Amino acid sequence: MRSLAIVFIYLFLPASALAQSATVSGTIADTSGAVVPGATVVLTGPGGQTTVSDAQGGYSFRNVAQGTYQITATLPGFAPVTRNDVNVASANVEVPRLTLAIGALGETVVVSASRIDTALVDAPATMSVVTSDTLATTPAQNYADLLRGVPGVNAIQTSARDVNLTSRQATSTLSNSQLVLVDGRSVYLDFFGLVLWDFVPANLGDVKQIEVIRGPASAVWGANALTGVVNIITKSPREQKGTNVVLSAGGFSRDAGSGVGKGAGAVFGANATFADAPNSIWSYRVSAGYFNSDAFPRPTGRIPVIADPRIPGATVGGALYPADGPGAPGTAFQNRGTSQPKFDMRVDQEISGGRITYAGGVAGSQGIIHTGIGPFDIQKGSYIGYGKVNYTKGALKVNAFANLVSAEAPNLLLVNPATGQPLQLNFSTQTFDVEAGDAVRFGSRQVVSFGGNVRRNNFDITIAPSAENRTEIGGYAQDEIFLDPVRLTIGGRVDKFGNLSDPVFSPRIAAVVTVAPSQTVRASFNRAFRSPSVINNYLSTQIVAPTDLSGLAPLLPPPLQPLVAQPFPLVVNAVGSKIPINGAPQQELTEESLTAYEVAYTASIMRTTATAAFYVNDLDHNINFVQLPPNLDPYTAANPPPGWPLPPAILALLAQRGIFLPRTAFTYLNLGPVREKGIELSVDHRFAAGVSAFANYSWQAKPSVIDSATPFPAEELALPPTNRFNIGASFDVRRLLGSGSVQYTDKAFWSDVLTSPYHGFTDAYTMVNGTFGVKWMQGRVTTLVKATNLLNSDIQQHVFGDILKRTIIGEVRIAY
Repeated sequence: MRSLAIVFIYLFLPASALAQSATVSGTIADTSGAVVPGATVVLTGPGGQTTVSDAQGGYSFRNVAQGTYQITATLPGFAPVTRNDVNVASANVEVPRLTLAIGALGETVVVSASRIDTALVDAPATMSVVTSDTLATTPAQNYADLLRGVPGVNAIQTSARDVNLTSRQATSTLSNSQLVLVDGRSVYLDFFGLVLWDFVPANLGDVKQIEVIRGPASAVWGANALTGVVNIITKSPREQKGTNVVLSAGGFSRDAGSGVGKGAGAVFGANATFADAPNSIWSYRVSAGYFNSDAFPRPTGRIPVIADPRIPGATVGGALYPADGPGAPGTAFQNRGTSQPKFDMRVDQEISGGRITYAGGVAGSQGIIHTGIGPFDIQKGSYIGYGKVNYTKGALKVNAFANLVSAEAPNLLLVNPATGQPLQLNFSTQTFDVEAGDAVRFGSRQVVSFGGNVRRNNFDITIAPSAENRTEIGGYAQDEIFLDPVRLTIGGRVDKFGNLSDPVFSPRIAAVVTVAPSQTVRASFNRAFRSPSVINNYLSTQIVAPTDLSGLAPLLPPPLQPLVAQPFPLVVNAVGSKIPINGAPQQELTEESLTAYEVAYTASIMRTTATAAFYVNDLDHNINFVQLPPNLDPYTAANPPPGWPLPPAILALLAQRGIFLPRTAFTYLNLGPVREKGIELSVDHRFAAGVSAFANYSWQAKPSVIDSATPFPAEELALPPTNRFNIGASFDVRRLLGSGSVQYTDKAFWSDVLTSPYHGFTDAYTMVNGTFGVKWMQGRVTTLVKATNLLNSDIQQHVFGDILKRTIIGEVRIAY
């Protein structure tokens, strides 16, 4: 009977209960011997686990199966430390103390360059990392403020909610060449490729680091990584156990432009995060936040008339800025502030040495977005929601996610001729994506990584009513070969989009040569692409273009002359490439491509990381919204414009003189090649734990048009700032923390909004920013004062953008 009972127990007990297991524990300290709390400790082996060191620097892993393990401890600001010989039998194991030494920035481990873990100094692409130390002390109120200090990145803010950025070329409204990810999930809006940064559902306190690839990255990330990648990597729940609450409030000066006499504007926000790990298997995080800002002041008066810097003898500018307030359509709009609620949650399940992550969230937005056809006002209730499931085990990653977007936005300047109401941009899109990737090591000198994804986009857009849903599929492979002292990377990706007739190949070749310990020189070649968006293909809307007909007065009988004294509201069509013009099909758009050549140097010596890069980028088949020749699809006597005040026969007489009024005035075309080149220099030094300083400089040459059969029109060129310089320092020691920085940006020329009278330069500017804080109650409460533009300069980062003045914010952080 006893034997039967034993057999019964062995049959029905879980295998994990029968296997021999033990507890592995130890302590993390720094070089001074002080314990280090908050370090991430990873146990790798037959049954991997992850934990975080406690207030005494201790960590433990329970129910560890027999075998040989590796333990790695990491903490921002320190070099990783690894122990490879942890043998677990039946008894508990006490691991000798792991000591973290202050590390250089170049020792930071990044994942974005190759989609596998790589030290920054060895990455096959030029990268910058915004660390959690920087995030803890930054005065930034948005991602443009935060990333403006990265070399090679042109970041602009045009309204209280609207920010855009691009690497190594001029930024614009609706910038759509920079891929943005949150934990590897793309957040760009597929219908145009742009990023609404306030739709990113992650509080800055939840972010572990931000990795920025400064250059094309389609070889592993596919379309939209044309000029670079921003990957926002959040902390795991185990890395931020506890409750964190952040309350902020303050104001900004409005003593400029339309804000004169209105008093200061108000800013306030609140964020809360709770994370816990009730056992070694499950952990979770819940976070929510809200941000609100009044409207910034608008520029007033007239855009200066200047000589066109691109075309000898031509001029641009001269338009009046729309008034900030009520007024006739096309002449005024009421500027708006912004409100941005967000909610996010994540659950991690540790399983058989891997991890399954379940996450979801929603972010809302309200406020102005500037575009090439004027500002749109995103209405309250607009949102992006997402859900995702990820599985990771070592280099193996399997991910699935869905992005759901819904927004309503009336144009504040343009009227829909058919309704007499503001031109309405309503869009609802659904994106579903499944991807997988892995890496295999062959011996000690070769690692091959590979993967692919399938993506489905569904569109419902008012200004593109005939838009077709789209399926995308792509796969990549990369071979890293270690031939001491050369690390050779050869790879590429093939993508097939439903709106492109042929697959697109994006290659990468990079050779990283170790010229001395912790010093490398890299030479690389990349090609990247951006597919035409659904708006590029299927835009179909009408806009009113006020047209001056006063020049016709001498040709008209006196009774008709008063009819042309005022601009005529000419109704014109703006269409995508797949919409016929005058019954004839247009030429198909092809993908926009960028071919990049780069030489770079990286040194990570002691606590200092220095980098230098020289690049040449050739952009071809640039997809631009252009004005068509007026005689391509003109109004005629048989088909006059709506509301035409003159006899239709006048149109025939005008045509005989070579004067046409266009019925279709705008479309998207592939333009000829343009060359961009530049130099980037940076240095970062860690003086001690929590104390660092940096400086960087970026030089961008004026874009040059490359000879071709279809040359890029000079009037479409935008000119980025030639010189940009950043210098700053930060500290977080004992009870005090803070930062200070100075940012200089040269003048820039903008040509992406409305017509040439609205084009022109923005002045060079210098921003002085700073933060100072004090910790109370053993660090559980922190109070800070944050300031941007301390000199209260009038800063306009786009010729049609709002004016930025000094902002001062008070912040309280509570952690328990």
